[in-house]
Amino acid sequence: MIAWRRVTEDDFPLLGQWLRQPYVARWWNHDSSPEGVARDFGPAARREEPSEDWLALLDGRPFGLVQRCRLADYPEYLDELTPVMTVPDGAVSIDYLIGEPDLVGRGLGTRMIQAMIERTWHDYPDATCVIVPVVAANRASWRALGKAGLQRVAEGDLTPDNPIDDPAHVIYRIDRDDRRTDRGPTDAPRL
Repeated sequence: MIAWRRVTEDDFPLLGQWLRQPYVARWWNHDSSPEGVARDFGPAARREEPSEDWLALLDGRPFGLVQRCRLADYPEYLDELTPVMTVPDGAVSIDYLIGEPDLVGRGLGTRMIQAMIERTWHDYPDATCVIVPVVAANRASWRALGKAGLQRVAEGDLTPDNPIDDPAHVIYRIDRDDRRTDRGPTDAPRL
């Protein structure tokens, strides 16, 4: 079972290590220096901005990161997305990575996405859907979304995280009504 813990400043060295992994750096394009990690992840860790950064843990070991936000909290992102697709009120988005190299390719990305979606339905009773844009070239990412039950609903040009990428994106979505259960979160309580 995947457990969750909010990222704290004590986790920044681990995030920096993960962001330096070549398979992560290729798609995330973050400054992995201590200063860069503090700048990029500090406001969410201190709860100074509405996005949330979550560590995914397997048997107590952190292995992945999920960033979650309500799209309405980021109007500039919403403005970029709405020409490509209709975004309903209450939409949430996630971004994710598997940081531990020995756990890549084992299906944990799909499980992590599924668990965070279930947690989202529990944490945000007014959330209508989860929408995830992915650069089209990142096949592993969008394949994990499909395996997690999301459907490809749109394609279009968006600003890529990594400037070397083409702006072509695929957009996946799952609606609250599409979920298979109403059990609540499939993870441990918040710490």
